[in-house]
Amino acid sequence: MTKQIVIAALTFGAIILGTSNVQAQNTTATTTVNITLNDVISIDAGSTAIGNTVDFNYVTAADYNSDQTITKANSLKVTSTKNFNVKVKAGGANFINGTNFIPVNVLTIKAATASGTMGGTKSAVVLSATDQTLVSNAPLGSALTLNLDYMIPASKSSSSDILGKPAGTYTQTVTYTATAL
Repeated sequence: MTKQIVIAALTFGAIILGTSNVQAQNTTATTTVNITLNDVISIDAGSTAIGNTVDFNYVTAADYNSDQTITKANSLKVTSTKNFNVKVKAGGANFINGTNFIPVNVLTIKAATASGTMGGTKSAVVLSATDQTLVSNAPLGSALTLNLDYMIPASKSSSSDILGKPAGTYTQTVTYTATAL
């Protein structure tokens, strides 16, 4: 019987010691996670300025004697990891139709009344072939939108800049550039 008590005591001791060994093992693990960032600035897909057109139609006398404004929602959608500027310029000095032309300065581009989610200081730009600042110091952000108004004022459409030109479609490209600060 003493043997049985000793065997039971040893067995009990082994169980306790074995259990404490299990409790001494690692119960946590540590992993390092790296996040590598690069500066990004992009005029994103979904910007209506990419591959879109703005069409002004002068059909009646009233068209020539009034301001014409075309609003384009989501003209620009910009993602930037830093504050940025947006500049605009024409691809040349004139809208062209064969050998006929209309100076690009007949067109004003500005932020629409409901300008979108892009912050910064917005300016109305009389179009030229030189870069001009449309938005300055816009805060960083993702998919920030800018709705634009394209306007030809009556003072231009009722002047010799447009009046007296041969009928037809006059075309020029407009380029927008977003630049990180």
